Amino acid sequence: PVMSAGSTRTAPFGLDLPMGRAQPSAVRTVIAIVVAVVGSIAACAVLAALGPIVFPRTVGYEHYAFADYAKLTTIGVIGAGIGWPIVTLFSTRAARLYLWLAIIVTVVSFAPDLWIWWKGQDGQAVFVLIVMHVAVAAVTYPAMVLIAPQRRRA
Repeated sequence: PVMSAGSTRTAPFGLDLPMGRAQPSAVRTVIAIVVAVVGSIAACAVLAALGPIVFPRTVGYEHYAFADYAKLTTIGVIGAGIGWPIVTLFSTRAARLYLWLAIIVTVVSFAPDLWIWWKGQDGQAVFVLIVMHVAVAAVTYPAMVLIAPQRRRA
């Protein structure tokens, strides 16, 4: 397509490679990760409590145990939190790219749940686990991009 004078073409997902000139503050990133971990674990705790209420046959389901989901949630959220400043190395408009990556990672994170369902775990219980993954993404993405916003490039 023909571009008018003064217009600029941007690479897909804004990959303009600021390479460190647009990263969020390290302190704010750590705060955002802590908020995302605490918020995600709280969301999972609510869902683990609601699971047996909504689906009574899932009472006592092993993966509703706090230790089971808290450990995996913490690892995943810390990984996503570390990912945010890495994504900002590649784009001055990283929030959009980070959102797409969050969606992709969330969908991929369904694989172990679908595997245990295929191997015979209760479908209602697995559904709650999948909703937990979505809740973690719904807490983590805004925590990272709002609490640790990307700096504007000078």
